[in-house]
Amino acid sequence: MSADGQGRSHWFDDEAGPVVRPYAMTRGRTSSPGQHRLDLIAVVVAEPHADDPDADATLSPEHVDIVDLCRDAPQSVAELAAGLDLPIGVVRVLVGDLVAAEFVHVNRPVPPAELVDESILRDVINGLRAL
Repeated sequence: MSADGQGRSHWFDDEAGPVVRPYAMTRGRTSSPGQHRLDLIAVVVAEPHADDPDADATLSPEHVDIVDLCRDAPQSVAELAAGLDLPIGVVRVLVGDLVAAEFVHVNRPVPPAELVDESILRDVINGLRAL
């Protein structure tokens, strides 16, 4: 029992949250193998076969939390970071790990340069109406 009589140390309190540094969660990595740039609005979706991430001993509790959140509903990288109270860089590395392990996949937004111009669509509609 500690000096406070409740079995807790004096060097942190309940409001401080977890005392794990971000580099410890990512094992010092700033990217994952095969990880492409994950935008903040990239949507992370749990794979249907990712039933029990707890059974995989290679996954950290944060990995498991990401899979659990994405199983409930697809989440953007920004939503995951906010929901888990983790830095974006850490979430990107963890999501990259999960993509490599095939627990999740990422749907990236379409770049604006690849979107169809609205005026082209109007011309197509007008051309169809003229037929």
